[in-house]
Amino acid sequence: MAPRRAAALAVALVFFDSLLGQVATLPNIAPWYEGLAKPGFTPPNAVFAPVWTLLYALMALAFWRILIQPQQKARSLAIGLFLVQLALNVIWSFAFFAAHSPLLGLIDIVPQELFVIATTILFWRLDRLAGLCLAPLALWVGYATALNFAIWRLNG
Repeated sequence: MAPRRAAALAVALVFFDSLLGQVATLPNIAPWYEGLAKPGFTPPNAVFAPVWTLLYALMALAFWRILIQPQQKARSLAIGLFLVQLALNVIWSFAFFAAHSPLLGLIDIVPQELFVIATTILFWRLDRLAGLCLAPLALWVGYATALNFAIWRLNG
């Protein structure tokens, strides 16, 4: 795929994912999320926007680098895995925030983390920088999984 077209596609998909997630999340922060019992390792709400902005930028860069790779079976699989983890990412916002359900969030985020890890590994094999760009996402989603689990336990 031509680099400019790949860049436009990567940025558009990641931005759209972010936008959909915000539609589900922002109206449900106050009072629902703020009213939940949370563990001591919960970051302040102000941390989420800058962290996710950086993660989405890195996701777009990583995806772009894969899109410009030569056609091969591994590339097609990597694109498919990326799209699945991207879909699970936005579904989590609707499951957890819009549905007000830490349990549904947990049901989504566990496979999401597995898909992020698998995508990171495959991206790494195709393009080291692409894999490195997804590593922070794998760490953050792992942290978010622990946070989601703790919130479910505290509020179940």
